[in-house]
Amino acid sequence: MEIILLVAIVAVFFLLVLRPARQRQKQFQQVQNSLEPGKRVMLTSGIHGTLIEVDDQTVDLEVAPGTVLTVARPAVAQVFTPLDAEDRELDEIESTDSDDEQR
Repeated sequence: MEIILLVAIVAVFFLLVLRPARQRQKQFQQVQNSLEPGKRVMLTSGIHGTLIEVDDQTVDLEVAPGTVLTVARPAVAQVFTPLDAEDRELDEIESTDSDDEQR
C-alpha cells in the first residue's frame, strides 16, 4: 500500500511540476533558435522592436527609427510572425472603433 502511495506522489509531482517546466524550456529554446535579423520581437520587459543583429550572447533591437538597443539574447520572450502583427493591428483597430462608439 505504501508503494502505491509513493508512486502516486511521484506521478503527481511529474505531471504538475516537471512536465510543464520541460515544455517551457522547449518553447524558450524554439524562440532562441528562431532569432534572425528582420524579425519583430518582444522582450521580457514588454519592449517591441525589430532585430538588427543577432550574436551568440546579445541582440541589437531597433525600437524606433535610429534607436538601437543591445540586450541579452535570453531577454527575447516572443518572436512575432507576420500573421501575429496583422492580428495585433486588427485588434487595435477594433478597440479604437469600440472606444469611439462608447463616447
